[in-house]
Amino acid sequence: MNLMGCGTALVTPFRKDGSVDESALSALVNWQIEEGIGFLVPCGTTGEASALSEHEWLRVVEVVVGAAAGRVPVFAGCTHNSTAEAVTRAQRLAGVRGLDGILTANPYYNRPAQEGQYQHFRAIARAVDLPVLLYNIPSRTATNLEPATVLRLSEEKNIIGIKESSGNIAQITELVNILPRSFAVFAGDDYMALPVIALGGCGLISVASNEIPGQMAALVGAAMENDWPSARRINRHYARLMAANFLEPSPAPVKRVLALMGKIDDTLRLPMVPVSPATHRVLERMAGELGLLVGAPPTGEDLRMF
Repeated sequence: MNLMGCGTALVTPFRKDGSVDESALSALVNWQIEEGIGFLVPCGTTGEASALSEHEWLRVVEVVVGAAAGRVPVFAGCTHNSTAEAVTRAQRLAGVRGLDGILTANPYYNRPAQEGQYQHFRAIARAVDLPVLLYNIPSRTATNLEPATVLRLSEEKNIIGIKESSGNIAQITELVNILPRSFAVFAGDDYMALPVIALGGCGLISVASNEIPGQMAALVGAAMENDWPSARRINRHYARLMAANFLEPSPAPVKRVLALMGKIDDTLRLPMVPVSPATHRVLERMAGELGLLVGAPPTGEDLRMF
């Protein structure tokens, strides 16, 4: 699979009673695709997957795949710190007709060594025929997937790439240099999109694209086509939004902005809680200045055009 460009790490909308809002989720998927996003990743960190029951997790994937209807690839989050449980869940995902692949992060809490991570990811990949994206996010899992281990895993026929959220530019540089050119390296942080693509990465799996899918797709597209002036202009315009999405633990800030935009209710599952009043004021002011609020006209030039 030639996966590249900008994908969205989708939020999971909840109703005020805490149940999954399937209508809002379907509408969000349709809007993302209409705005030009390249692929979708439900049930990751931003999708609060760890707070979903197994039934809800599978249902969210089914809703996203159904709403996408083959228009863009869908890679579903499938992470667990028990290898046996991760394998079982991957096999359940393999039964979702139309799903294009899975994204699986480092085993959390256990803090396995490199050999343990290698065997964990290999077991998941060998349990299914679906393409697999690795997900390295040591800030969440307390363990780092090193380049040498990724290189070993790249020999598995269906491990096709990695979402790299270490924030370590030296490590990402090594990854791009030692891996086969066919192996996809995605930036896993919005602020790292331009440097990772400049190094030879193939795109971004984004949080900010929940709010500004067209603009983030344009940013990544410009960088991929070596139109760096346009890519830098878009990045500069939205850099403060990218940063504001992490003023408090994600996805609370991005959900608040989406609520201000009228896309979803601002509901999270404990232990996640909505943003504080102070952060709300920052986000509301910023969203207004960027023309994102309900009924607000866009401000400045249309940065989706490059």
